[in-house]
Amino acid sequence: MADKLKVTQVRSLIGRLPKHRRTIRALGLTKIGKTVVHRDVPEIRGMIKQVEHLVKVEEISDASE
Repeated sequence: MADKLKVTQVRSLIGRLPKHRRTIRALGLTKIGKTVVHRDVPEIRGMIKQVEHLVKVEEISDASE
């Protein structure tokens, strides 16, 4: 399991469910192309699962291992 997740918004929120809009906002995403880094925890994984059709996710490993 990765230490961190790099989440990038790749699709628009126009016409999406309000629940999905709120989830994207809670992840810290505001525009297409914006990227945020989060810890790899079950809460964040669940949020990503809900909006996986709107985002791209990359796992980032800790380089000091």
